[in-house]
Amino acid sequence: MRTTVRLDPEVAAAAERLRRERHIGLGEAVNELARAGLERGQRTTRFRQRTANVGLKIDVTNVADALEQLDAYDVQTER
Repeated sequence: MRTTVRLDPEVAAAAERLRRERHIGLGEAVNELARAGLERGQRTTRFRQRTANVGLKIDVTNVADALEQLDAYDVQTER
């Protein structure tokens, strides 16, 4: 397929460098760079949420009860 594309200067420089190193055409160099980018984009690392025990668990559905629990916790930790 023949098409016209506008490359950013750093992409054009990378393609030109690859072309010179491997003695290939510019189109082939651009294709190799594009393939490498596609392969790299497909590898993902699984997100893992790290957790930590923070101690006191408070049910905040009732604000008054939550405030009482926090006050009691503050009194205990001041001792």
